[in-house]
Amino acid sequence: MNENLAALVPELALLGAAVIGLLAGSWLPRRRQWAVAVLTAAACVAGLAATGITMATGREQTVFHHAFAVDTATDMGRLIVLGALLLITGMSVETVRGHKRETEYWVLLLLTGAGTLALIGANDLLTLFAAYLLASIPAYALAAFAKDARGTEAALKYYLMGALLGTTMLTGTALLFAAGHATLYRELHSALPTAAYGLVAVGLIGVLAGLLFKAGAVPAHFWVPDVTDGAPTPVAAYVTTLPKIGGLVAGYRLLHQALPDSDVNWPLLLAVIAAVTMTLGNLAAFFQNSVKRLLAYSTISQVGYLLMALAVATRTDLAQKSLLFYLAAYAATNLGAFAVVTELPHARTLDDYRGLARRHPGLAAVLVVCLLGLVGTPPTGVFLGKLEIFSAAVDGGYSWLAALAVANTVASLFYYLRWLAPLFATTAPAPAEAHAVLGRWAAATAYTAGTGSLVLGIAGGAVLPLATGPLLR
Repeated sequence: MNENLAALVPELALLGAAVIGLLAGSWLPRRRQWAVAVLTAAACVAGLAATGITMATGREQTVFHHAFAVDTATDMGRLIVLGALLLITGMSVETVRGHKRETEYWVLLLLTGAGTLALIGANDLLTLFAAYLLASIPAYALAAFAKDARGTEAALKYYLMGALLGTTMLTGTALLFAAGHATLYRELHSALPTAAYGLVAVGLIGVLAGLLFKAGAVPAHFWVPDVTDGAPTPVAAYVTTLPKIGGLVAGYRLLHQALPDSDVNWPLLLAVIAAVTMTLGNLAAFFQNSVKRLLAYSTISQVGYLLMALAVATRTDLAQKSLLFYLAAYAATNLGAFAVVTELPHARTLDDYRGLARRHPGLAAVLVVCLLGLVGTPPTGVFLGKLEIFSAAVDGGYSWLAALAVANTVASLFYYLRWLAPLFATTAPAPAEAHAVLGRWAAATAYTAGTGSLVLGIAGGAVLPLATGPLLR
């Protein structure tokens, strides 16, 4: 058994910072609790540095009796998650500064980030479920952090959906164990092809239910708009970004490593879910006036595109790199849009953004880059990500799904333009208080994320090879 703790430095950095931060916050005066935010950022930087060293030295391995894999998908997932956590930390500074539970906010963010990292590398069903719990439970508390009526309602819906689908996931785990007499993916890979078809099918659907909840895909998407609208904006940015990274990479690993030779037609199931998810998300976003609810339905549609890579996970070598690159581009672009919304706390509807380009041209520019980026407009990262993932779908035999995705992409331009058009309105601008800014940290985060989206699009040729490599069993 390989019990190499050095392989888990990014995960341990977040967990260690959470423990130290909780203890330190118990003694620090309220005006000094910003130190825990610094600790959070330092843990993310340490994790990024450790991941960079792992990728440079090629230390791919499985640890703890193959229950956790450190390979290409894990390393890329770590980079995306830790980078996203840094951006969320930046946009959260002004929101929680001086709050009586400021320390708890950072600790919860660190714990749910550690759970997301564990999801990415989980190579065993029990490890997968433990990571699901660690990623989910702190997130329920974050959703209710404001302790107002909308936040409480959002947290309750988030928790109830998570508890229901978490139980479903555990049931699916038990059924797959009954079918394959193992929980390790490498053992299930050889056992499931000869196992009872019904057990494998029902068990897989149960496990996928939990992962689809994390990703916010249909039919486990009902919580997304309410939680996004009711939670504080930095938390909304978190729930529309990080859980998707963990859930989708975990789902890809499970399907690719444990079920490539199964008789269950899971590629068609996921193709149908992807089609319904992207279409429903776009249709629901068409006539939204709340900017947060529009972004919530937008993120549901983005999950539909991302699920295309899971549908062809074992059918083409393009699936893995397209998924990982798209996740990186989506994280930067989505967080950039949410950083602008955070910076303008009083602008809650599309009309509140009228005339923004004249008052805050920098923020308007970031919003243009990020919203057109979410459509898939060159030269942003999402454009290249969509190009890769559509190519993977065609190469994997799902040309009809790629065609539907292209149609949905064109249709999505409508509701993003409904938000962009008021930015440049020269008549009847929104009241000045609607454009009152929060502070420099959220603005800096917006500029950083918007730049990141453009860099990924322009330098994508240098990033894509990092997402190419075998998965370890």
